[in-house]
Amino acid sequence: MSENNSALTDRSLLASAKRVVVKIGSSLLTSQAAGIEHEKINSYCAQISGLVASGKEVVLVSSGAVAEGCKRLGWSQRPTLIHQLQAAAAVGQMGLVQAYEDALSNFSCGTAIVMLTHDDLADRQRYLNARGTLNTLVSMGVVPVINENDTVATDEIRFGDNDTLAALVANLLEADLLIILTDVEGLLDADPRVNPDAQRIATAVATDPSLDALPSGGAGTLGRGGMVTKIRAGRLAARSGADTVIASGHKADVLTRVLTGEDIGTLLTAEISPLKARKRWIAGHLRAKGTLSVDTGAVSALRDRGVSLLAAGIIRVQGDFLRGDVVRCLSEQGTLIAQGLSNYSSAEIEKIKGLNSEAFAQVIEHVVEPEVVHRDNLVLLDET
Repeated sequence: MSENNSALTDRSLLASAKRVVVKIGSSLLTSQAAGIEHEKINSYCAQISGLVASGKEVVLVSSGAVAEGCKRLGWSQRPTLIHQLQAAAAVGQMGLVQAYEDALSNFSCGTAIVMLTHDDLADRQRYLNARGTLNTLVSMGVVPVINENDTVATDEIRFGDNDTLAALVANLLEADLLIILTDVEGLLDADPRVNPDAQRIATAVATDPSLDALPSGGAGTLGRGGMVTKIRAGRLAARSGADTVIASGHKADVLTRVLTGEDIGTLLTAEISPLKARKRWIAGHLRAKGTLSVDTGAVSALRDRGVSLLAAGIIRVQGDFLRGDVVRCLSEQGTLIAQGLSNYSSAEIEKIKGLNSEAFAQVIEHVVEPEVVHRDNLVLLDET
């Protein structure tokens, strides 16, 4: 959401964040003795429901399943063997999901559980399906609760920690802001266990290499990841234009305060907005998978009004491509007009070209969007 470095220290800009990914760590939700602490979950859900009521779209990445599973299984320490971890996650996920559903329902806020593995984001079709489902959920005011599918994940396909998962979800959904709640104030310039005068770092650019020299901290006995993973998450989120705030989840109303611009935690800023990041990525694809020739009316609409490309204006399809591939848009004379991400495969566009979106269902099985290329996924030639 940040456009340039001169505006990065103005936290009031955080109030304009529309889509927010919130990650809550195990230490904030659970204890070794009690497992899930429902009062804490209720507090966070009260804040989240308030954000949703104000018009924001919130996605929650929550740790705590393994910790809850350990409590239910009578284990005092987080196990290290993968099958024991998977067993704890399977047992604990039941309690975690129920806790969020009960808490959010108290505020008339719907919720959904989404379990992801690395393969879900590495495979293009599954990536698009996950994004489509999550986009639909948040558009309806539902709060998706996301966790890694520990029960089936292996070392080779793990995200590794929920900080990384949260950042990748921010990429997936092109979120404006990632908030990582932890048990410390944010990034510090020294280890407070060694230096009692350690100071909080209020703001930094996510890509600043000097962040690598900061004290890393460490995860608790029932969690995984420390400050290193949070810095890495901020950098991952910045790739798609999202800013990141790392803040203490122990502060009252922390989510509300972050999104009103209060100076708490550490703000790691991206250098471009999510929309510009996506368009830069699209424009950088030199090898499009196909071309769509459009009529003069469509050329005028794209250039003059900045609208999406509709099937009604398409007259010819060339190439063999799938949904989500980069395609080029040409005029009838062969002039390159734009480049973008197609919502449909070449085979589907062959069937819907020249039609209004209302007629799509009569000729193709799955109607994804009314546009062939949405304007947010379209780069005009003069924008590059």
